[in-house]
Amino acid sequence: MKIGKIANLGRTSIIAEIGPEDWRDLTLGGGISTVGAAAAALAAGALAAIAKSSPSVTVDEKGLVAPIDETARILCAGFNFGAHATESGRDVPTQPTFFSRFPSSFVGNGQQITRPAASVSLDWEGEVAFMIGLGGRHISVESAMSHVAGYCPMGEHSVREYQLHGTQATAGKNFDGSGGFGPFIVSAATCPAPSQMKVFTHLNGKQMQHGQLSDLIFDIPKLINYISTFITLRPGDIIATGTPPGIGGRMTPPRWLVPGDTISVEIPGVGKLTNSVVDE
Repeated sequence: MKIGKIANLGRTSIIAEIGPEDWRDLTLGGGISTVGAAAAALAAGALAAIAKSSPSVTVDEKGLVAPIDETARILCAGFNFGAHATESGRDVPTQPTFFSRFPSSFVGNGQQITRPAASVSLDWEGEVAFMIGLGGRHISVESAMSHVAGYCPMGEHSVREYQLHGTQATAGKNFDGSGGFGPFIVSAATCPAPSQMKVFTHLNGKQMQHGQLSDLIFDIPKLINYISTFITLRPGDIIATGTPPGIGGRMTPPRWLVPGDTISVEIPGVGKLTNSVVDE
């Protein structure tokens, strides 16, 4: 199954695909008004029944928005590919490292990401992200995967100049509309096993990044285990697993995203996120 979010005529709906092009409006039919509630129903095995009893809806991809709730916590693993840590001149971490992003920093598939007026140093980062369906605290490594509702491509793009203003990455990671997320949350049951997942980033059709999750320093169960030691994870929370090597800021000279560029992040078996770039 897939979970999405559409905005049409001033109304936002949570939608689910229960068969090829068979989309249902969970908000109208099932009373599900948040992506987190849909993720929780998916993890509990109840979403299919809710969707089947919900009205059909025609999905125009132009109406898709990022499938993120305004209340979602978005935690991104830093330097979780050893090769990316090396290209960035950083030590390979011995413990998971995270920074947070806000929902306002993401747009959906097919929407335009924004290069801010404050800096030209908008760089690409393609990542595998996953959404929590079953919340909890102090989640064990052994049980962690049962808390995952599904997976989604993330364009975790960064304004490098502001990221490097200090030791904290918050500013460079949270410019409004600088990242992409979507098009859908795809149920874990229909995705490749995480150890088999690959992620590709293409700039104007040219491959810039390629990584596979089997190369992560800290795998998904470890990320969930670590995060849940300090917060109670909730349905709808999003965790990004880290970006592989190949960022533009480490090219000579650096290659930043510019207006007119098209950047895509693809996870075979999960989906493809595509965004164009415009100036603020």
